[in-house]
Amino acid sequence: MKALVCILLLLETFVFVVQQQVDGGLNENEISQQISSEDGRQNPPQTDTLRAEASTDSQQYCNLGIPDIHAALRELTATVTEQKANIRELTATVTEQKANIRELTATVTEQKEKNRELTATVTEQKENIRALETQLRDEMNKKNEEISNLTLSQVEELRKENRDREIAFSASLTQSSIEYIGPFSTEITLTYRNVFTNIGNAYNPITGIFTAPLKGAYMFRISVYGHGGITSTAAIHKNGKQVVSAHDIQPQAQDRLNSSNGVVLILEVGDVVYVRLWSGNRIVDSYNNHNTFSGFLLFPLR
Repeated sequence: MKALVCILLLLETFVFVVQQQVDGGLNENEISQQISSEDGRQNPPQTDTLRAEASTDSQQYCNLGIPDIHAALRELTATVTEQKANIRELTATVTEQKANIRELTATVTEQKEKNRELTATVTEQKENIRALETQLRDEMNKKNEEISNLTLSQVEELRKENRDREIAFSASLTQSSIEYIGPFSTEITLTYRNVFTNIGNAYNPITGIFTAPLKGAYMFRISVYGHGGITSTAAIHKNGKQVVSAHDIQPQAQDRLNSSNGVVLILEVGDVVYVRLWSGNRIVDSYNNHNTFSGFLLFPLR
């Protein structure tokens, strides 16, 4: 019981002292008076013995507890001061974090703006690329159309030019069952009347003369056929000069004579080529067309 009463007194005194320390502080006499006052207020007289014992025990315990209260107050003050410092430090940290957050928010906002600008730029570039592709496609289609038209025009010109350059002929002497030509006392120009081909109409079957319509390289060929006993010789002439000849001779009448020859000539426009039968020679032709004269343009020359 004594201990409980003393503890209660000490607690009340501690609370009061703390309050007084907070309000302005008490000295030791005031603390002792306060303890005595509190002791008298909270412990009414019961018996003289009990009050005397309680007063003695309270004074003893209270006197022993005052230094502990001051120590607790100092420790509490130090703790409060430390907590205030921690609070100030924490407040500074929070302020710094807020500043960092504001800075980060500004950075994020700036980055978003840059992203929007970049997106706008990319969109614009895509539009430009699509426009360029459309322009290039239109230009390519136009060029292809021009090339196609030009190609068709060139092809038509080449066809026309090739038609002008399509020169070829082939003919034989006769279509009858059998015909002997020669011998004559002089050379004669043979007329190949049976015309197989006359592209470009450069060969005249009435005169037997081929006239070059273009400058170029021409191929000519003759075949000669006859019966034995008389020589069979014919020659290709260019502008009155003999170039090559086909010749054969057999002593017996029942023998057959065959010969051929050919030549490539460079002709100017208007040059003439024909075949002449030598004097004293004879050739034989029939529907078998043994004696022929042919020619064609290999390629034109400029």
